[in-house]
Amino acid sequence: MPDTSNRPYHHGDLRRALIETALDMLAEEKGWQFTLREVARRAGVSHAAPYKHFPDKAALLAELAMIGFDRLRESLSVAKPTAPKSLRDEVTSVAHAYVAFGTNNPALYRLMFSAGEEKVAGLHLNERALAVFDVALEILRRGQAAGSIRKRPIEGQAAAWWGLIHGMTMLAIDGLLVPEKVGSAPLDAALNTLVEGLENPAT
Repeated sequence: MPDTSNRPYHHGDLRRALIETALDMLAEEKGWQFTLREVARRAGVSHAAPYKHFPDKAALLAELAMIGFDRLRESLSVAKPTAPKSLRDEVTSVAHAYVAFGTNNPALYRLMFSAGEEKVAGLHLNERALAVFDVALEILRRGQAAGSIRKRPIEGQAAAWWGLIHGMTMLAIDGLLVPEKVGSAPLDAALNTLVEGLENPAT
């Protein structure tokens, strides 16, 4: 009999084993070019086993993306100050956590926002993906209610915030935030500009 002592799969937990194996391969290979057959072999199960939980590779990638959104939301929630001193303090803490997540998990982050995988790209209206956007919306709603943020459509303000930190994250992942071009602290400088645009000048 083959030695299965080092295999991640344990009876009754096939789905978790496949997901964890695929996440490891995603990080190691810095992409998702692997096949379901390769995931099965790495997990120590038959090549047909993944189809018990995932009808195709796109379904597995979609679940990996959702796990990415879950982890990103958790990172942002942990980063939010319990008693923020100012809007700038709160926005900066959350934005730095967002960029850190992306740069620490570049392949997963690219998958989460990949336009090349149709089923993955269409998952952004899933409640697990929307929960990340809700972190920004909640901060903005509180700020508008307190009068510290301009009374503008919140979705537009959140889109500006998201667009800025997503763009900065992608630039950081690609190593393009070089000091010679954008200064020594480009994220903080960009966030200062964002906060100045959000803040209510009357307060």
